[in-house]
Amino acid sequence: MADTGESSSGANCLEKLKSYVRTQKGLILAAEIVVSLIVLICYAASLYGGYSAVAICEMIFSMVFFGIFMMELDKQFVLVNWMWSDLFRAGIGAVLYLITSLICVIGGAGDGARIAGDQVENSGLRHSLHVFGLIAGLLFAYDTYTIFLQVKSTRQHTPASTDERV
Repeated sequence: MADTGESSSGANCLEKLKSYVRTQKGLILAAEIVVSLIVLICYAASLYGGYSAVAICEMIFSMVFFGIFMMELDKQFVLVNWMWSDLFRAGIGAVLYLITSLICVIGGAGDGARIAGDQVENSGLRHSLHVFGLIAGLLFAYDTYTIFLQVKSTRQHTPASTDERV
């Protein structure tokens, strides 16, 4: 006799995945993972593979936060302030992606694979059609902005009392 508990928990996890990806935060995190993978592939094919460390770290951090938020572990482990942790993760990711992408765009004139991660060459003319590193930086910056708006909305300031009797 087969245990039906395992298939039911697998289906439950798949349903959580599908429903979380439909949310704004889930879609942003999924996009961050995909764009980080594209940037990782472009940097890995480059002569300068050292830049791939940013893509690897940010992809792993995005996957970890995706799993935490998807499984709603942030509501169970209240010792960590997940919103601020996610804000720092996204902010640092935006800054690192923008810095490394700008370095590769400016200094990568001789390496075709590195330029492919940042620019598309067509008939010797460099067209800035898809700059994946900059797109990733902007995506992480947008995530930082949305998290900042959440932090700002959750911090409800009550005005100080101006009553002289107090």
